[in-house]
Amino acid sequence: MKKSDTHRIATRLANAGRRKEWTNGIVNPPVWRASTILFDTVADLRHAVANPDDTLYYGRRGTPTQWSLAEALTELEPGAAGTMLYPSGVAAVATALLSILKPGDELLMVDSAYEPTPVFCDNVLKPMGITTRYYDPLIGEGIADLIGPATRAIFMESPGSLTFEVQDVPAICAAAKERGVVTLLDNTWATPLLFPAIANGVDLTILAATKYIVGHSDAMIGAVTAAPPVWEQLRRTTRLYGQHVAPDDAYLASRGLRTLGIRLKAHEENGIKVARWLAEQPEVAAVLHPALPGCPGHEPWARDFNGASGLFSIALAGGGDEARVAFVDALDLFGLGFSWGGYESLKLPVDPRRRATPWPQEQNLVRLHIGLEDPDDLIADLAQALARFRHVAE
Repeated sequence: MKKSDTHRIATRLANAGRRKEWTNGIVNPPVWRASTILFDTVADLRHAVANPDDTLYYGRRGTPTQWSLAEALTELEPGAAGTMLYPSGVAAVATALLSILKPGDELLMVDSAYEPTPVFCDNVLKPMGITTRYYDPLIGEGIADLIGPATRAIFMESPGSLTFEVQDVPAICAAAKERGVVTLLDNTWATPLLFPAIANGVDLTILAATKYIVGHSDAMIGAVTAAPPVWEQLRRTTRLYGQHVAPDDAYLASRGLRTLGIRLKAHEENGIKVARWLAEQPEVAAVLHPALPGCPGHEPWARDFNGASGLFSIALAGGGDEARVAFVDALDLFGLGFSWGGYESLKLPVDPRRRATPWPQEQNLVRLHIGLEDPDDLIADLAQALARFRHVAE
């Protein structure tokens, strides 16, 4: 056991990935920008070719800037073998799936996944001869009934994108392991701090590190952390596809990682305060926040998670799209744009697309990311926007 394994999470966040040979006495691992690596002798070059994981080899294989981030993310997942980095969360999802699946295989995909994930399945995996079958996010241990002879992998996202159902990940992983099926989890909402995926039985845990890891809306990056049985497959596939992260983006992610713990606590406190206020408003039909008892899957969230982040959705009470647009446009402190996880609050009208399980509230859903502003100011902004919604809806 490494000494760091005994440290609590805040200490790990402050120290993970800061090897002395990578920092050279500097607090933060510096930015190493490199394509060509120069060698003193042919013997040195041949050593690097034979040991590309242990020394500088070529820029695409990384420098201490990328290695330190990968090692830090691995240290946050007890039981993990390693982490690979990608230029975006979508690239991380795609490469993780390609590392496991081959023609003739079947993938079980949660019906609440982030839309680019099923789009990849439909447009890349399907032409390769890989079948994707969608399942109810609340299926739990019932997933065992869907596993067939061709099922090779089960993809989870918990909470689900846009609708925030929390899956029974331990139960699904247990059923998968009994049948030799690999499990993948998009864990972006929770990060390893709120849900340690590998320790809960997941084989490949995926982060759009663009969100909470970076934390400042200024870099694109993805990561996949692997359990030992699938680590070599992931690493080999990543390198065959030439996946690489720019050192400046890796540096920003490493810097963001140091404050992840305190930022997530603030996002949780602000988010829950705003969500509870919204739940009491007559213009709001439902608040889809895993920490609230009315959210589907609240029970496994309460059992398995260490807290909540700041992203959730609300269903407006009637009014149609015109009233929803009026509500969104009336919000002043919430930016209108994609992504989330930064310090700023965001708003986005959303329309979930389902393939296996119907979604009844298709015209009045709004996703909110609660940032680090004062929550009372956000509530005041929401109050005046709801008044505008009510006026248009009437």
